[in-house]
Amino acid sequence: MRSLHRTPADAADALARRMVVRSALGVAVATSAYGISFGALATASGLDIWQACVLSLVMFTGGSQYAFIGVIGSGGLAAAPSAIASAALLGVRNIAYGMRMSPIIGGGLFRRAAAAMLTIDESTAVALGQTNSRARLLGFWLTGLGIYLGWNLTTLAGALLGDVLGDPRAYGLDAAAAAAFLALLWPRLRRRQAIAVGIAAAVVAAALTPVMMPGLPVLLAAVVALLVGWFNWLGRGDAAPSDPDDLPEREGLP
Repeated sequence: MRSLHRTPADAADALARRMVVRSALGVAVATSAYGISFGALATASGLDIWQACVLSLVMFTGGSQYAFIGVIGSGGLAAAPSAIASAALLGVRNIAYGMRMSPIIGGGLFRRAAAAMLTIDESTAVALGQTNSRARLLGFWLTGLGIYLGWNLTTLAGALLGDVLGDPRAYGLDAAAAAAFLALLWPRLRRRQAIAVGIAAAVVAAALTPVMMPGLPVLLAAVVALLVGWFNWLGRGDAAPSDPDDLPEREGLP
């Protein structure tokens, strides 16, 4: 007959579950709030309400979504190929997250397909912040699903709000996509190498923007950033990440 008394291991496991649920829900609520700004900026960039919602449903990675609407807002549909390429470049990091999360998620085609959609900065960070495999799995799914539902609901709310506001230039929303993207970048500029990459990419993009179609300067700046980052000229003296915020770093967006 099973004992009615909980062992210390059971108590520790219950505590771990409560902590991961609290962390996952807190991150999901905080991150989902940003969906309102995305929805409003998407309609300000020329997308319809349904287009903004579909983008959140199928792309679901905040940095890439902001990059996409930023390029579309500058060049319209003619810049769509560049917008897609820019968004894809930013989404590459999720591949690395997927490789790290694969042994935690486990096997099964349906499970892996669902996990691939939910593998973002926040779900990975919450999962890897736990101390045992069950807590990691719970943290991943709770955070990913919570943000997915919340982000799409707030995207709809923001898109409806942006559509009601009318002309985005009257409120400065035509420049808000760039400002939001800068807000994503700023917390990452903690080391000399990251600052060097940001400056090099910004100089190239600013120099080429007047003479090239929208979107292409961003892609060329990304190539420069990759070269600067690859050679790591200024990063050799930087210490290895020791802060949980460093790997992976939370964006506040999916």
